[in-house]
Amino acid sequence: MIITPLTVDRIPDLEKLLALGGPYIRLRSSSDYWLYATLFADTCPLALIDGQVVGSVIAFRSQVNPSEIYLQDVMTHPDHRRQGVTRALVEEVRRRGSLWGCGRLFLTSEADNRAAHTTWLGLGFTNVAGDRTEHGVSVMLDYKGLGKHRAVYERLIGA
Repeated sequence: MIITPLTVDRIPDLEKLLALGGPYIRLRSSSDYWLYATLFADTCPLALIDGQVVGSVIAFRSQVNPSEIYLQDVMTHPDHRRQGVTRALVEEVRRRGSLWGCGRLFLTSEADNRAAHTTWLGLGFTNVAGDRTEHGVSVMLDYKGLGKHRAVYERLIGA
């Protein structure tokens, strides 16, 4: 497996991969991915196996709090799950954050996404205490806007 930054020529492959992530991943426009590849490539790694994109992380360093990196979309092709792809990608973002002096990775997920919940806990993230519990997961109300309740996970970069 090769871990490499997102590049403009890989956007069509990324879009095909992310399209498999519904209903939890919403495909964005090609121009959004162009921005990610040209402005945020260091925190948007791809995993390649035999030249094919089999995993991706779309992440950004916070402009409000530059010590934090937000993981927006994480996807591993169904045929390559449980092979360390997500772990390698998240580790690459963590490594980059460590070089920059960042202290925290964080992400959000829908409470009913049990596979994501299990994955994040297995990768050393903690489910941040929220306003209530849904499906056994702590959830913050209106976290991503009115009516958009999300489970929030964090991992300290040194951890």
